[in-house]
Amino acid sequence: MTTYHCPDCGSHSATSSLTWCCPDCRGPWDLDFQASPVRLEALAGRVNSLWRYEEALPLSGPAASLGEGRTPLVELTRTVSAKLDFLTPTLSFKDRGAVMLAELARRLGPRRVIADSSGNAGTAVAAYCARAGLGCTVYVPEATSAKKVEQIRAHGARLEIVPGDREMTAAAARTAADADGVFYASHVYNPYFLHGTKTYVYELWEDLGGRLPEAIVVPVGNGTLLLGAAQALSELHTHGLIDSRPALIAVQAEAVSPLAAAFHAGADGLLDGSPARPTLAEGIAIPRPPRARQILRAVREWGGTFLTVTEDEIRAAQRDLAARGLFVESTGVACWAAAGTWTDRTAVVPLCGAGLKTGLAP
Repeated sequence: MTTYHCPDCGSHSATSSLTWCCPDCRGPWDLDFQASPVRLEALAGRVNSLWRYEEALPLSGPAASLGEGRTPLVELTRTVSAKLDFLTPTLSFKDRGAVMLAELARRLGPRRVIADSSGNAGTAVAAYCARAGLGCTVYVPEATSAKKVEQIRAHGARLEIVPGDREMTAAAARTAADADGVFYASHVYNPYFLHGTKTYVYELWEDLGGRLPEAIVVPVGNGTLLLGAAQALSELHTHGLIDSRPALIAVQAEAVSPLAAAFHAGADGLLDGSPARPTLAEGIAIPRPPRARQILRAVREWGGTFLTVTEDEIRAAQRDLAARGLFVESTGVACWAAAGTWTDRTAVVPLCGAGLKTGLAP
């Protein structure tokens, strides 16, 4: 039976339990799950969603699916392509992980589902809980985009607007998550979410005919897309389905870049007192990501690095993409803002959220 395990202290728990974190050290869970090889030639004729990679997923036969995944890959320059992950049911890549959480919750039948988010993850959880017939409550910071708040409400979720920042919002949700009968649909603490986001790389591998670009570039706040990508790279490499080892490049806003600071200082974990300032990239403005050590380790393991982008670079990147026909929210353009750094090698950047969610950056 698949179980949760704590990468820090080694504790275990059944995935049928509603225990949302390690009871001993309060750290995030990992999942004891061994993916089977996905054969390229076996994919023809399968369902046109992320569930086509069934051998690699810890759940199968979903009732909560909205057809998520299989987003287009388009060329931006001779060497850089973009994966349009804003073309998902709720207009952000968070659908990849949210469907896994909602499907798990549907099978467990909790009394209540809760989530916390700066907007996109909460929207995705609200939508997929609606699809699964589950009521949910979403905690968001008071500064969350009005359009994202409206989207969460439209899916029927109860909204808890928390005075303060993203960390205070997470703390409020985690307190509520300790109540009996609650399923915490956490995109940070629950590893099923990461097994959803890893399908981003499986799709790249399929679309590129069984190979990958020289660099996979992802924006990082809590690191859910990066850790999912690292999981997929490990699985593909272990199964002999890729020969090369793509560099895993992480991008943060300069205003909130605790992981970049730790990485370039050679640290295994976060440094004390990393400064945080307001940023247009609200979705990655995470001062203390709970999976920091795992994120740093993954970037080093895959020969990558951390890059940071300024607010002016974010504004310019959003306008540049819009001029190319792609209106992307300010968080989702962070990787394109850093694009000049790796023009000497092939790379793919994710465009993670639709511009309609936040509007054009001022």
